[in-house]
Amino acid sequence: MDKGRLKEIMFDQKDVFNSKKHLISRDVDIGKYITSKQVIIISGIRRCGKSSLLFLIKQKMKLDDSEYCYFNFDDERIIADISMLEKIYEIHIEVYGKEPILFFDEIQNISAWEKFVNRMYEQGTKIFVTGSNAKLLSSEISTSLTGRNKIIELFPFSFNEYLRLSGNKFDHNRITTKSKSLIIKEFNYYFEKGGFPLVVIENDIELINSYFQDILYRDIISRYRLTQVNEIRQIGLYFAANVGKLFSYATLQKISGVKSLSSIKNYLHYYAQSYLFFYLKKFDFSVKKQIMNPKKVYTIDTGFASRIGFNFSENKGRILENIVFLELLRRAKDVFYHSAKNECDFVVKQGLEIVEAIQVSYLINDNNEQREYAGLQEAMQTYKLQKGLLLTYDTEKTVAVGTKEIKIVPVWKWLLTENNKLSAS
Repeated sequence: MDKGRLKEIMFDQKDVFNSKKHLISRDVDIGKYITSKQVIIISGIRRCGKSSLLFLIKQKMKLDDSEYCYFNFDDERIIADISMLEKIYEIHIEVYGKEPILFFDEIQNISAWEKFVNRMYEQGTKIFVTGSNAKLLSSEISTSLTGRNKIIELFPFSFNEYLRLSGNKFDHNRITTKSKSLIIKEFNYYFEKGGFPLVVIENDIELINSYFQDILYRDIISRYRLTQVNEIRQIGLYFAANVGKLFSYATLQKISGVKSLSSIKNYLHYYAQSYLFFYLKKFDFSVKKQIMNPKKVYTIDTGFASRIGFNFSENKGRILENIVFLELLRRAKDVFYHSAKNECDFVVKQGLEIVEAIQVSYLINDNNEQREYAGLQEAMQTYKLQKGLLLTYDTEKTVAVGTKEIKIVPVWKWLLTENNKLSAS
């Protein structure tokens, strides 16, 4: 591509980038990334707000057009290759006559991009990049940028961020009857629709279908040049309808019609690379057993489970469980599930020890109370924990079990009162 055409596209993209308005602050400490000299990598699923976070960073730094260079490589007008990076940099210097801070969006579309970024880093250039593929976090890239990068893993809106968007302000330490009713009303929406920014802003759950198709075809089928399109789609639909459940390769082979076990494993890897699905391991002190044991599947956003999975009313318990799983990831917890005679949804590992056990149940009643307690108690006993946490839709109380304690808390309250992240405006 000649420089003249590339320059036009750069100006077009910068105009679109600068037109962003009414953005919501995210639960990210922008300040520490602005002052860092390292390359900042913002990684996350498509449509989760990475470009908007870049704009918030630009806004926080108070940069005018001459001080930063923005380019989005997810543009159908270009054929992305590594030579473009140098051209884009040169064009900015020619137009503005000064060294820019680099903002590169969807950098995963450029093969070997890290080599250019590494060279610019050595020249003292400040660089921010985003990408929609977990390969950005791979050991291969980490090796190229060893000690030179910081990573922000961005998710769709947390419930705390969603409330910020809704415009309702609550004192999380002083919940009144009125504020509780408003919070639960908002949580019911978040519970079903999820946290993708545009889905929330436009109040359009139909966008979830297009997101699923976009990720499937652009980040998986096209990227890896795959031909078993319908088979791969069937696996995704099955996962969306079965969040919080164990799965087996044999089941996936049966529902998809894919006979090759290695192909099944590859397809699961591609789904994980796109951030669409996560696979939770059973805790075991043996890493080999962790790898061999059955895994549970969760999705990046509950909208996929309620919309693509179709039966929201039947899946409320597991969708609630998915919300808790995602929040644990946001809090950078090392999380597993526990299974022996009974099962506990989540156990949190810190160092070499399990430090927390969490059970999730939509409702607690006479029919399921003993079962839910049993799994949590077994985990508490196994890992020598004095306290356990049972998260529900609306029940709140504390139960003494011998010398141990089970705290029962509504998920919405846990999401707010346990929020330990810094908010960036």
